[in-house]
Amino acid sequence: MLIYMLATAMTVAMLIATVFGLHQEADRVRAKSNAKRFGDFGIRKPFRHR
Repeated sequence: MLIYMLATAMTVAMLIATVFGLHQEADRVRAKSNAKRFGDFGIRKPFRHR
């Protein structure tokens, strides 16, 4: 009985770790994609009439 409880606890722990890792990877890819998409704009200066 104890071995089944340990196996269940390890399975749950690995599922939580997998979900956490996937969440971090998705955030990293999203941040990289946004930087790539908006990186060409840079800092915009206000337009001044001459």
